[in-house]
Amino acid sequence: MATSGSGAYTTIKEKFTVEREIKKSKFIAIAGPVTDERSAHAFLSQVRDPKATHNCWAYKVGDQYRSNDDGEPSGTAGKPIYTAIDSSGIDRIMVVVIRYFGGIKLGTGGLVRAYGGLASECLKNALTCLVKSKVPMGVEVSFDLLGVLHHQLQSFNVEDTRQDYETGKDGTCMITFKVDFDQVEKLEEAIKENCSRDIVFFKQ
Repeated sequence: MATSGSGAYTTIKEKFTVEREIKKSKFIAIAGPVTDERSAHAFLSQVRDPKATHNCWAYKVGDQYRSNDDGEPSGTAGKPIYTAIDSSGIDRIMVVVIRYFGGIKLGTGGLVRAYGGLASECLKNALTCLVKSKVPMGVEVSFDLLGVLHHQLQSFNVEDTRQDYETGKDGTCMITFKVDFDQVEKLEEAIKENCSRDIVFFKQ
């Protein structure tokens, strides 16, 4: 799976929940997309249950990851959740597994299987999507080429298109936009072919 380092990564589209009862303990796994440490903590605050016996979690954002056993024996909860995330190939993701103790102890192996297995099941069933990083670009064109340029930009599904007429040059306009990282060269070629070979592109 591609990670954020290569310009694209797989994450989940929305929050997803799986619930299981294991030896009278109720386990609820909740997965959600996160973008950084702050949003991971916000997600945890949103889904954790203070009345539960344990709220164990792990998250991964690119090369950054953290996990927490929240009172379970060390290495039996947070680490198996992180292992499930890592082996799924999903990035920018957090999984919180909530446990309501039912009176029967599971033992170290049982806990690892419960937390890791439920996190893995949750991620397998969640709806994933491929997210491509966007490259901010700009191009200066004469007014008569604006229509043709906008047509090209639409065909490449660019985002955040802005026009600036204060270029200091008569009859020209600066258009800025964001395009998928793997479409930059194709877009440049299409604009040069349809507008002008002399067009200069600005990349931030």
